[in-house]
Amino acid sequence: MDAIDRKILDVLQQDASLAVAEIAKHVGLSVTPCWRRIQRLDELGIIRRRVALLDPHKIGAGISVFVSVRTNEHNADWLQHFADTVADMPEVVEFYRMSGEIDYLLRVVVPDIEHYDAFYKKLISTVKLSDVSSSFAMEQIKYTTKLPISAKSGVKT
Repeated sequence: MDAIDRKILDVLQQDASLAVAEIAKHVGLSVTPCWRRIQRLDELGIIRRRVALLDPHKIGAGISVFVSVRTNEHNADWLQHFADTVADMPEVVEFYRMSGEIDYLLRVVVPDIEHYDAFYKKLISTVKLSDVSSSFAMEQIKYTTKLPISAKSGVKT
């Protein structure tokens, strides 16, 4: 990946809906070479997908809850069951296995406390957990889907 690829990725992270001609103009290429580079970045899996980012408040998903989970179960079958359960819960938008005192961290988005309570009850009735702790985000100070791209980033192409 060279400097032009990194510029293309930077532009796409800002606005993936731009026409290839507009992207090419931003990075100093003509349309066809720019399109070929984007295709290659797609084929290499560097670009995973292109999506629309929605305003959570306007669609009734304005409350973010960070859910810390601890368990005494540390085996592949339990993890698969937990992962499958979480995959079927659309309120969970991020799910991580952690190091340290917390085993798993979920980011859950809901419209209100009542919906979170229903989510919580469903979660604890479906999966054996030893501790669940919820923290409600009071204010979102920074949010981005844009990843930093440095000269050391990426794969050799």
